[in-house]
Amino acid sequence: MEEILIKAAQFFLSLSILIVLHELGHFLPAKYFGARVEKFYMFFDWKFSLFKFKRGETEYGIGWIPLGGYVKIAGMVDESMDTDQLKNEPESWEFRSKPAWQRLIILMGGVTVNVILAMFIHSLVLFAWGEKYLPNENLTDGVWVMDPIVEDIGFLNGDKILDINGNKVERFSAITGEMLFGGNVRVEREGGAVESLTIPEDFIEKLIDNKKKLLFLYRMPFIISAVPEESHNLEAGLQPKDIVVAINGERFNYFDEYKAQLQGYKGAEVTLTIQRDGEELNKQVTINEKGQIGVLNTLLGLEDLQKLGYYELETKEFGFFAAFPAGVAKATNQINGYLKQLKLIFTPSTGAYKGVGGFGTIGGLFPPVWDWQSFWEITAFLSVMLAVMNLLPIPALDGGHVMFTLYEMITRRKPNEKFLEYAQMAGIIFLLAVFVLANGNDVLKMFN
Repeated sequence: MEEILIKAAQFFLSLSILIVLHELGHFLPAKYFGARVEKFYMFFDWKFSLFKFKRGETEYGIGWIPLGGYVKIAGMVDESMDTDQLKNEPESWEFRSKPAWQRLIILMGGVTVNVILAMFIHSLVLFAWGEKYLPNENLTDGVWVMDPIVEDIGFLNGDKILDINGNKVERFSAITGEMLFGGNVRVEREGGAVESLTIPEDFIEKLIDNKKKLLFLYRMPFIISAVPEESHNLEAGLQPKDIVVAINGERFNYFDEYKAQLQGYKGAEVTLTIQRDGEELNKQVTINEKGQIGVLNTLLGLEDLQKLGYYELETKEFGFFAAFPAGVAKATNQINGYLKQLKLIFTPSTGAYKGVGGFGTIGGLFPPVWDWQSFWEITAFLSVMLAVMNLLPIPALDGGHVMFTLYEMITRRKPNEKFLEYAQMAGIIFLLAVFVLANGNDVLKMFN
């Protein structure tokens, strides 16, 4: 329960920061150009608000429906659907009376703030914590295949991933993200042979249906973490922290190799060589019919594996001024990646729409402990997501308003206000349908 509350608190704080700053991006240029801002709200206040006060011409408040937020600008057809003002002639302080270029700046303000915010957060995170990662080329013995989906494609334990769609993958952590978009992967097999594997178009749908979180993992030694009381080898003398180094005298380096080897000893007794406190000991153990010893293995983190000499991590430190171009580049890459993911979602044949998530999915991004580095990195990603989503040319989103304003600037003709009203309504219905789909997926995942 405590973990859920910590995740929820991080989600609420992140969402609050993003919404307030996004709406501030609309509020400030509107005030600057003399447009009257009637409301500034975090969350929606349909029927009533949780908190509100009025200062000058603007009512500030917090609504009870946590679906975003809004600023209500006089003379603008927005999500409030308040069209009473449109029945009268435009006033000088109304949004609709402002020149198209000013309206465009007001409309783009929220997205602009989100993009700048993501770049700023990434920059400060890089300056404060730097960046540590595992270069893909440092996996000299290849990857550990974790998901049957990639086994079906043809991946094997020990494959070195050379490139995806002709692009060299610099970081191990980027492999899964690059594979989501399909194409071809070149791998180098143990022995040096190079093969090309094809990722099917519905790969992401299979991944979602299979509910696995990892496709690949870095390979690691077989270190015992525990010997359960129900283990059939409880009396064999195995202890936590024992490192398995051989089976019947045959030595292997990685846990996945032992796991595969044990399948050939089902029901048999074997000699297990373990390393304990610097010396090697032999233990007689029985392998059950599932090919298991009856112990739990330790999943080590990269920093622990680096200490043991298995991998060399790359660490980048950033000075204050160097952090900003790096933060801009990181945010830009996230924007490009998210645009590619949206393309998959709107391509039904990929099945990616099944992975669309709502509040549960977004809240699940945050760790179960309060970690400021993770919090700010996720907040920066959500800021990118909010910017891209709002720029989609859908009525009721900023992108829809921008689309109609650009149409006006190009054709010199203003769209009919009644048409804008109907378009806004259609956009709201569409967004509600997406909301139901996203949170419905979350509910299905919970029950599954």
